[in-house]
Amino acid sequence: MDYVKLGTTGLEVSRICLGCMSYGVPERGTHPWSLNEQESRPFIRKALELGINFFDTANIYSDGTSEEIVGRALKEFASRDEIVLATKVHGRMRPGPNGGGLSRKAILSEIDHSLKRLGTDYVDLYQIHRWDPSTPVEETMEALHDVVKAGKARYIGASSMPAWQFLKALHTAERHGWTRFVSMQNYVNLLYREEEREMLPLCEAEGIGVIPWSPLARGRLTRDWQETSARSESDQFGKLLYSQTEEADRLVALRLKEIAEQRGIPRAQVALAWVLQKKPVTAPIVGATRMSHLEDAAAAVSVTLTDEEIRRLEEPYVPHPVMGF
Repeated sequence: MDYVKLGTTGLEVSRICLGCMSYGVPERGTHPWSLNEQESRPFIRKALELGINFFDTANIYSDGTSEEIVGRALKEFASRDEIVLATKVHGRMRPGPNGGGLSRKAILSEIDHSLKRLGTDYVDLYQIHRWDPSTPVEETMEALHDVVKAGKARYIGASSMPAWQFLKALHTAERHGWTRFVSMQNYVNLLYREEEREMLPLCEAEGIGVIPWSPLARGRLTRDWQETSARSESDQFGKLLYSQTEEADRLVALRLKEIAEQRGIPRAQVALAWVLQKKPVTAPIVGATRMSHLEDAAAAVSVTLTDEEIRRLEEPYVPHPVMGF
């Protein structure tokens, strides 16, 4: 496993981040395909054995049970000082007023709830899961700054949003002397490259680490085009992101298959290698519900695509509607 700095910070993270949305109580929240605690623990242990030190979850995943499962496993399997633990805030955790969003009340409440579920005094990276148009950005940024100054988070990050909103947040923090976002968790893969237009250049210019979600297009890039999975059949958000009829996407997947077969390696390794070579990507977030998912992710770090292979993979792409926000 290779390790790099997250953006321009001094924080060292593995080049693969384990996404923990797959781990949680299936009957809680909106992920009926998630693995329960007994099923999840071997994956967290295996990730550590492969040298992965970066783990990402969210308060909303499986109604908080992802944080609970991840927290208990990491406490048993790893030293807290050796891992980088990330979680997120924004999603609605309970009905009624102040049950979600990025108000000062919500942020200061939810960080405490997350820390309790994770069983730790602090998270290394506290991220806003989405933009909250109903809360002034000044209120959100000051609350996040106070979370850091209280020692409850080491760094703060953001997730999918238009580049202008992200720049506004960066400027707001700089203008007031508040803690600045150090990372962007956005939607990047071979089937969705719209972030290359503005967000990725912005992150490179501002020294922001990029940790893409869905680098394998929710598995679409790892299997034949019409093949489905238990997750794809019940994943309503995923159905909004990917079209099974768009010819250009099918051609990209076909090119990926051809290159993987020529190299004699799984498609997942080629797809992740493409994301890893994209500037300024730090560590793609990979979910794993089979051990091969973790093994392929770790192996992808050592795969270097040629310029010709990258050209072939990118050539069929056509502009897509902006998604993921």
